[in-house]
Amino acid sequence: MLSEALQPYFVLGVTFLLFTLIYLDKLRASVGFLLGGLVFALTGILNGDDLLAGFSNSSIISVMLLILITAGIRKNFNLVMWLDKMFPANATYKGFLARMMAQVAVVSSFINNTPVVAIMTPYVFNWGRKNGVSPSKLLIPLSFATILGGMLTQIGTSTTLVLQGFLNEAALPGLATFDLLRIGLAVVVVGIVFFLVYGHKLLPDRQGAIAKFQENIREFVVETELSSKSKLVGKTIVEAGLRNLKGVYLVEIIREDKVISPVQPDEIVQGGDHLFFAGDTSSIHDLVLSMEGLRLPKDKYQRENEAVQVIEAVVAKTSPLIGRTVKTSGFRNRYDAAVVAIHRQGERVSGKIGDITLLSGDLLLLYAGRGFSNRVNFFSDLHVVNQVEEFAKPSKQRSWSLVLTALMAIGLAVTGVYPLFLSLMLIFAVMAATSLVTISDIKKSVDIDMFSILAFSLVLGNAMVKTGAGQMLASGLLEVLAPFGPLSIMVGLFIITTLLTSFVTNVGAVSIAFPLALAVAQKMGMDGTPLFLTVAYAASGAFLTPIGYQTNLMVFGPGGYTFSDFIKVGVPITLLYMLVSLAMIYFLYHDQLVPVLAG
Repeated sequence: MLSEALQPYFVLGVTFLLFTLIYLDKLRASVGFLLGGLVFALTGILNGDDLLAGFSNSSIISVMLLILITAGIRKNFNLVMWLDKMFPANATYKGFLARMMAQVAVVSSFINNTPVVAIMTPYVFNWGRKNGVSPSKLLIPLSFATILGGMLTQIGTSTTLVLQGFLNEAALPGLATFDLLRIGLAVVVVGIVFFLVYGHKLLPDRQGAIAKFQENIREFVVETELSSKSKLVGKTIVEAGLRNLKGVYLVEIIREDKVISPVQPDEIVQGGDHLFFAGDTSSIHDLVLSMEGLRLPKDKYQRENEAVQVIEAVVAKTSPLIGRTVKTSGFRNRYDAAVVAIHRQGERVSGKIGDITLLSGDLLLLYAGRGFSNRVNFFSDLHVVNQVEEFAKPSKQRSWSLVLTALMAIGLAVTGVYPLFLSLMLIFAVMAATSLVTISDIKKSVDIDMFSILAFSLVLGNAMVKTGAGQMLASGLLEVLAPFGPLSIMVGLFIITTLLTSFVTNVGAVSIAFPLALAVAQKMGMDGTPLFLTVAYAASGAFLTPIGYQTNLMVFGPGGYTFSDFIKVGVPITLLYMLVSLAMIYFLYHDQLVPVLAG
């Protein structure tokens, strides 16, 4: 067992070694953190309870609950339609990046960052896939935008809330809302400009998966029906937004017995029109979900509350379907699935689906119900080659029950009646009870690797605090900088707090840095507000590592990132963030700093 005097140095050494190995891709992050926790436990620095504390931490469980709740919302509610309205279909990469970062930053100033990233990550990922942009070019900016936006208000991030608590305990005035807004606006604008001008060049462009996906894209022709109650009725093709669609295009319209092809931009759509679209599987699926009033013909449309899978399957050589039309084959009753489109010998097949005669080797796009898997295994005359997505069409009653429960839970959390963790548990319980979230959803949504990193990063942070390693590092640096005045101290305090928030947590960073800032302010006889603001912005600037903030971890897997990716982008934006933050603090609190500088 190590002596108490050696423990801080040992913790710093092990932590540095771990992050070096992880940065060099010699060690997987989750494995590295597990090994670090075990080393600290075996040397007596931590006990067994400390090692498991992260897995029962309410904040970490809250992150996982948010991911599960968001998965349920994504599956059951048409978020794509609302998000499509926020982002133009013809947006360029930089145009999308600018709009996405700006809007996410604004939303994050009032809503917890984690659910914002949980909801936006699949949408941003799919936008990149459809537009040939690697997700690695989009997801770090998404996470960083929420971090920047969180500093616009006092409620935007837990960092300012924790700091306000420390100020209240010390009987000091809280941070001014207007000052946070002014500094926050500056860092948000500079952060967005950074990514548009230079930062996007630092992001990895891992096109392999996207290129492979696009090489294997198959185009289908899908028949849809326009409801007579749709807002699109009476509009031209252009006015209805049916031109320049991403990944899909309008081939023809059948109106009663009249075939309209090619479809002119000024053609006026009518209720009951059958619109035929050509495109890839995923784009067609998104179109049906996002275009209001556009639906599959009634014989193909899923019933309320019925879970539906979007599946590609090949007709086997021995299938009894061969030589029969889709309509006469009894396909839906046989497989609990509806044929939406057909692809034959590398070409899409057009015409009314029900009248098409099936052949061996036909690739079918299916909307399949719960019984499909068992039936296709029993009959063995279809070969499933791809499952794109699963979704459901919930009843209005269930939709409203979830909305009301969510509003009630959020209200209870905001008013302090229940903590966020219990409020999320309430929402999750209602979703599970009403089958809006299933065991299958949980298995698909829970990322064990991310959960392990979250839990064991808390263990490493606990070792830093428990041994005094963080305090020792911070005190030593501030002691060196003290003779150079408050500006040097602000820079040093910013660097210390940023390093702590990158490797401990933002809350842990504040708990270590605030007492130091308060002690320095009292010793130098100055107003501590500039130093407290320095701590607030530094503790929120978790750009250097994926473990510094939960939203970084949430995009780590989907973006295919490594630790080195965060370092490459994080170092320049951290330096820029520090420069802008400190410049704004100095400008706003110049009168308080000048007397100290003069003294």
